Amino acid sequence: MSRADRTAAPLLTARGLRKSFGNNEVLKGVDLTLHRGEVVVLIGPSGSGKTTVLRSLNGLETPDAGILTLDGGPEMDFTSRPSKKTRFALRDRSAMVFQHHNLFPHLTVLSNVIEGPWRVQGVPKDEAVAAARELLARVGLDDKEDAYPHELSGGQQQRVGIVRALALRPDLLLFDEPTSALDPELVGEVLLVIKELADEGWSMVVVTHELAFAREAADHVLFLDGGVVVEEGTPQQLFTAPTHERTQRFLTRIMRPLDGV
Repeated sequence: MSRADRTAAPLLTARGLRKSFGNNEVLKGVDLTLHRGEVVVLIGPSGSGKTTVLRSLNGLETPDAGILTLDGGPEMDFTSRPSKKTRFALRDRSAMVFQHHNLFPHLTVLSNVIEGPWRVQGVPKDEAVAAARELLARVGLDDKEDAYPHELSGGQQQRVGIVRALALRPDLLLFDEPTSALDPELVGEVLLVIKELADEGWSMVVVTHELAFAREAADHVLFLDGGVVVEEGTPQQLFTAPTHERTQRFLTRIMRPLDGV
């Protein structure tokens, strides 16, 4: 069901990403390709390196080695330590939605959303406000623009976090387990927004433990374990007929309780 044009050049390529924290080698040579309009989902057990991959894609982490290319731009070879300017340019093209919202508690919803476009990107304030109101309306939060984060539910806060990312008009959206901090009854409202963005053709890399969502929304799925990509493929391939024994064990353990509900 790919929404991407795989005959076109990839939007993002990562080759041989490696990252260690002290003696712990978290990434051991990870490759990833994302085409424009595509949704790539990373799954795997805790500690497998998924979040480190995601943070490496927008410069929040600097890999020890590997090459990253965004939208046909110059290669960033992390072995030679690209400059801070180069890494910041990468971050400017992407936006991250975190597990715990990371909203500014002293700002209203509207102020949280316009902060990046207005103060960082230099968008005129009235233009940033108009765009923010349109985005809040599309996720059902147009009546919350004057509320503060503590006045919102967890699901509402996460939807504001998504709107804040969209307001930056990024080429690439990155989601780091966006529902892991939510009560179960709030998960669906956030996943619905992400699914709608996927259907609209946003380019996304999503780290998630919600396998039903991955099956429905992803174009391509990577299963990571021990800092490597063990197996990858379409959702149909990976969830229906995984070929690697480690993938089979992971899916059996995770999906069997769900199927028995």
